[in-house]
Amino acid sequence: MFPPRCIACGDLVSTDFGLCAACWRDTPFATGLVCDKCGVPLPGEDEGRAEFCDDCLTLARPWKRGRAALVYNGAARRMVLAFKHGDRLDLLRPLAGWMNRAAAPILEPGMLVVPVPLHRLRLLKRRYNQSVLLAAALARAAALDHAPDLLLRTRATASQEGLHRDDRFANLAGAVRVNPRREAVLAGRAVLLVDDVMTSGATFAACADACLAAGAKNVSVLALARVAKDA
Repeated sequence: MFPPRCIACGDLVSTDFGLCAACWRDTPFATGLVCDKCGVPLPGEDEGRAEFCDDCLTLARPWKRGRAALVYNGAARRMVLAFKHGDRLDLLRPLAGWMNRAAAPILEPGMLVVPVPLHRLRLLKRRYNQSVLLAAALARAAALDHAPDLLLRTRATASQEGLHRDDRFANLAGAVRVNPRREAVLAGRAVLLVDDVMTSGATFAACADACLAAGAKNVSVLALARVAKDA
């Protein structure tokens, strides 16, 4: 009764939760040779060794490894915004599936999947934390533990949108901490931080610092989409 439609544009497709040919071409997946710290695509062929983008060579990243499913451009950007701000929760299944495939090289046995937190005021306005939904779906698919309340956003920071890189890091200074009631879950564990979009890495850095300070073994990061400079 209800034929499958493209999750990006609504045109008819052959399978549920799929993309039409035009939207598939307009969806930049972060595949091939990518930065081992943030997942942004790099020129060249993947020869099986870790390579890094200019930003990750310049900045001291507190996390171990990172990946992204998409480049934040084209149909990918439209889907991320629809999921984040447009109540398109039907997109969770395909988006989480793409993230699960992207995360495969950096997953570790016994890893703890942790979403980037929202401040309670922003959560009330948005009604859901998209990172929690993505992290929960990923944890189920990868058979890993999920700790949705491990991190707390202790103050309402200004939006990161439009801020320069240094301002992004300053904006989040001291804004994230580990929930004291969940510290025992974290101790000695490898952590996978999950967020929807990575731009400068300031949010991931604040969360990684908090996890490491509270006793995490190591931290890796996974974004649904990575902002690329040429995107």
